[in-house]
Parts: sequence; structure tokens; C-alpha cells
Amino acid sequence: MSLKFSPSTCRARCLGLALAALALVSGGVSRADDPEQARAIVAKADEIRFPREGFQVVIDITSTSVGEQQEDRKYRILSKGNENTIVQTLEPATDRGQAMLMRGRDLWVFMPNVSQPVRLSLAQRLTGQVANGDLARANFSGDYEPKILRTDTIEGEKMHVLELTAVDRGVTYAKVLYWVRQSNNWPYKAEFYSISDRLLKVCRYEKFKELGGRTRPTQLVMEDALKKGDMSVLRYSQMTAKELPDRVFTKQYMDKLNRVD
Repeated sequence: MSLKFSPSTCRARCLGLALAALALVSGGVSRADDPEQARAIVAKADEIRFPREGFQVVIDITSTSVGEQQEDRKYRILSKGNENTIVQTLEPATDRGQAMLMRGRDLWVFMPNVSQPVRLSLAQRLTGQVANGDLARANFSGDYEPKILRTDTIEGEKMHVLELTAVDRGVTYAKVLYWVRQSNNWPYKAEFYSISDRLLKVCRYEKFKELGGRTRPTQLVMEDALKKGDMSVLRYSQMTAKELPDRVFTKQYMDKLNRVD
């Protein structure tokens, strides 16, 4: 016995199949073959974390480790265009006057009573779970080649899941897995990996509030993936736009800048 369908019924069935196929492609999984979409997602998330223009922000860092005393540190960041950054140590008082200067991916530390700056690695640990590059260069879009892996749903919210591969060995991490909200490009979580593909630490972006003219994460929680209980909490405050001429980001200017409160 054969079944016959009217043209309108056939059109409806074909439309339904097409929509179902589209949902599988676009709704369940982000387009992994679209590098431009991946770059756009990472760039927008970067702009939510920090302004592209010159700015100043204060960061309080509390680090805890099992069996050790809590460590509290405070820094002032001056940054311009994600390529030029100064990290000034404000607390503890014994380290006040130390500062890091980043130009591109080159990083130096300046210390009181030491005539010459010392070259540093972005991946070197600054304090607790925080690497130098976590403060000096938070530029995912410039340091990594992104690829969309899939879409995850977390607490009812769809997330892009991206794999970020380092463009060279000079960046802070070899690989990052990055969760970004589809609805507004807010960063949600990042996993940081070594060159041997070992998970080093996990970062959560929390407490989104008005800061520096738009809604941003004002707290980052970085947890050691290898040693349970070791973590650093970064709290951002006092973010303001600031005119920062290029002469600020020079070795010759660092001594003068460190004398200004």
C-alpha cells in the first residue's frame, strides 16, 4: 500500500527536516570551522575584561596554600592597548617600589637599589597562582590562535568552548580552554595548560559589576589543578581611563613613575 502526500504536506515535512538539521549544526554545536567567528568571540571577551584604551586599575590578591599563612598583595596596573603595561607593587610595604614593564611580550622587573632591570618570563610565577603574564598581558586575542570546539550548557546558559593555542613559546600558557557566554560574550572560565598538555590551573570570572565604564568581572579565582586547596583570588577596583603617553612605557621613565603615588 502506497502513501500519498499533498504538495503542501511535503513542503511542511521538508521544512521541518531542514530546521532540525540546522538546529543540530548551529544550536547544539558552535561552528568549529569558522576561524573568524572564533577570533571575534575572543576579541569581544577581551574587551569585556579590560578596556582597549589607556586605563589604570588596582588589584588586590589573596593567596592561600594548605598549611601556609595567607599572603596578601596589592598592585597598580597601567595599561595601554594590551601591548604596553606597567605593574607597580603597592603592598606589602617591603616590596613597594618594585615594578614590571611590559612592551609587547618583553618583560622586565625594576627593583629599588638595583641599577639594571632584570628580564622576566611571562610564565614565571608572580605570587600564589598568578603568573607575571596574568597581570602584565591579558591579551588572549593577540597571543593565541582560537578554535571553537563545541557548545556547552552550564546552569541553563549556552557557552562557546574554545581552544586557544599559543602563537609562540613567549606567551604565558601553551594552551587555554576558554568558556565564553554566547548571550553576551562574558568570559566564564578558563583552563590553563603547559606545553606538555598538563592542566596547571583553572580560572573563574566572577562578580560582574560596573567597572571602568562597563560591566566586567571584578573577581578572578585561580585554583591550582595539581595541588588541591592552593588558590589566589584577584579583586579589581578603582578602574579609570588614563592618558598614557608612550614615554611612560620606557626603561628611562620607570624610576620617575615609581616615585609617584
